[in-house]
Amino acid sequence: MSSPLSHPLVRTFLASVERRTAALPAAWREELLEDLREEIAAALADDVTEDPAADDVTEDPAADAGPAIGEERVRRALDWIGTPEEIAADALAEESGSIPPEPENPGGTWLTLGLVVLPVPLCLVPGVGIPLGLVAAFGALVRLWRSAPWVRREKRQATLFVLSPLVTVPVLAAALSLAFDGISAPAFVASLLIALALPVVGAIRLARSAARLREQAPQEAGRPLG
Repeated sequence: MSSPLSHPLVRTFLASVERRTAALPAAWREELLEDLREEIAAALADDVTEDPAADDVTEDPAADAGPAIGEERVRRALDWIGTPEEIAADALAEESGSIPPEPENPGGTWLTLGLVVLPVPLCLVPGVGIPLGLVAAFGALVRLWRSAPWVRREKRQATLFVLSPLVTVPVLAAALSLAFDGISAPAFVASLLIALALPVVGAIRLARSAARLREQAPQEAGRPLG
């Protein structure tokens, strides 16, 4: 199968971001582009996996084998990530405002990541689970937006992951209750466990970004992290 990143729309998108962020330091710009490549590849891979027989997947005669990803799929993925103008504006605002991402003590990062995934498990506590989950979600968002290792684009996406159970749990619970003839405790627990997937994905992405920043910081600053 041809690489999702080889699609003309993806190449144009990345080239536009690179052109619009020319004022950024080279290392920062390349990190931004690498993050975007990973996001695009993941979004398109998930899309194809979920609906491999969709109409907009067509055979690509230039590819060695397998279907090419359709234009509509690529447009949906890119629209979800944001426009080159928005991404570049965020990156340049971070740089011009003298608030680039900074490495953080690993303990602080892991506290934030723990709070990101904690709300859903807390909802399983009998009686007070849902209030505890909401408090943990609020704490996660406060920690997230006050933390230095992530730019605003990453924080906005992580916020969606943290809040996603508010939508996914009721939907999943309703679907499972219909499938099993009524709302039951097992259906609710199952919906919580399934809904945990998105916060975990968000935490993994944040962890990778923070770890990469810690690795780069000593080389760029010429001193070890304290």
